[in-house]
Amino acid sequence: MDDVGRAPGIRPRPSLWRRLDVLARCAFPVTSTILLMLASNAPFGIPDQASLLPAVAVVAVFFWSVFRPSGMPPLAVFLIGLLLDLLGWLPIGTGPLCLLAVHAFCRRWGRGLGRLGFLAIWLAFAGFAIGAAAAILGLVALLDLRLMPVGPAVFQAALTVALYPVLAIPLAHAHRDLAAPERA
Repeated sequence: MDDVGRAPGIRPRPSLWRRLDVLARCAFPVTSTILLMLASNAPFGIPDQASLLPAVAVVAVFFWSVFRPSGMPPLAVFLIGLLLDLLGWLPIGTGPLCLLAVHAFCRRWGRGLGRLGFLAIWLAFAGFAIGAAAAILGLVALLDLRLMPVGPAVFQAALTVALYPVLAIPLAHAHRDLAAPERA
């Protein structure tokens, strides 16, 4: 059944370099997300730079979960969330839970989202970003057993929504060129 639609003939075995190229292209979504998170955590001296880390993580997980879901498996999303908690000084578990929720929603509605235009995807992402910021606020409040101020969560959601176009454009070019295993 695997050969349905293929032309008959002898195919040479893929070389080591071709297999490494395919592996690198398949690992690109997770690797680029981790590298973006590490870069956003570098000491650049930007005011309130700590807010960039969760924003970058949510943007990257959303983008890759919609446009290349096979490149962003749930285990990788969980590990990215754990890295988010460790780098961002969040209570352990809040990052993986929020990123897995974003990933699950994107996997559920990603096929429909991927067909929409950029503005519609950005508006849908705004809903996800607001939900993720509210979930992190709620989880931190629940773990601290006290009400948290809403201002930082609003700022986090606004920063995440504003960061989407800045990261989505280079990620879209990478999706089309670098991360496409079928182009290897």
